[in-house]
Amino acid sequence: MNENMRKEPPRRKRVGLVIGAGSVKCAAAVGAQKALARAGIDIDLVVGCSAGAIYAALIAAGLDAETIGAMTRRVWTRELTSPRDRRALLSVMMPRLFGFGAEFGLRSDRLIMQRLNEVFGDMAFETMKIPLFITATDFENGELVCASSGSIVDAMRASLAVPFVFKPHRVQGRLCLDGYLSDPMPVGVAIREGADVIIALGFESPYQEHISSAARFAFQVASVMTNNLRRASYAFHSMAHHDEVISVVPQFKQRIRMFDTAKIEYIIEEGERATEEQMPYVRRLLDATAQGN
Repeated sequence: MNENMRKEPPRRKRVGLVIGAGSVKCAAAVGAQKALARAGIDIDLVVGCSAGAIYAALIAAGLDAETIGAMTRRVWTRELTSPRDRRALLSVMMPRLFGFGAEFGLRSDRLIMQRLNEVFGDMAFETMKIPLFITATDFENGELVCASSGSIVDAMRASLAVPFVFKPHRVQGRLCLDGYLSDPMPVGVAIREGADVIIALGFESPYQEHISSAARFAFQVASVMTNNLRRASYAFHSMAHHDEVISVVPQFKQRIRMFDTAKIEYIIEEGERATEEQMPYVRRLLDATAQGN
């Protein structure tokens, strides 16, 4: 046989892990990482949105499940939203006197920045073991902003800029809000970056049991919007990318609140279980796509 006619070995398909918005539920990504590692499946790129950005960065840095769990308990606590920004409150009541602008948030970001810096310091995207992408939302035009270079902390802070809670944060010269506002499950980034098979880890935002305050009303509106956006995003990308986008949505029997870090082990286990359920399909898809090359 002519040497030029020989068949080249099939290229290994690139696997992308997308971690959507979901507060502490995003720790389920660690379970997904464990299930994939046990199956011998390498992750070639990670995309994180909102709180998912924290876990995406920890996974991309090559940390193990125990370390990630410990770091979560240190970073993600209820105290994050405790420090009030008194000037912001005054700007609401007296905007002419104190000035009111786009960089508005009712809570100080001093503590969240301190904690992110304790964990990530001066880490940059360029130093990650796995290519990392973090998404946020341009405050001026609503476009999705994808950070893939420079400071990890700045990108995460932008992606975690919950409207009204924390003020928008500048990244790549753009004033940004929470990543969930543009796409709570940014599968499109993984497609654009060349992932052949995508594990899309999404979460249902909890609905409020009782609307007893303006804050609960706001959280209910956010949950309705986020859940519908996530479903629409998955439906669109699933059609565009066919069956190579695999939705993994852990079903939590226990109620998980925003700062339930005491349930980290349970959340990781459910993420692992949900990913394991999809593993036979993931294997078949990887085999089929490899043979089709």
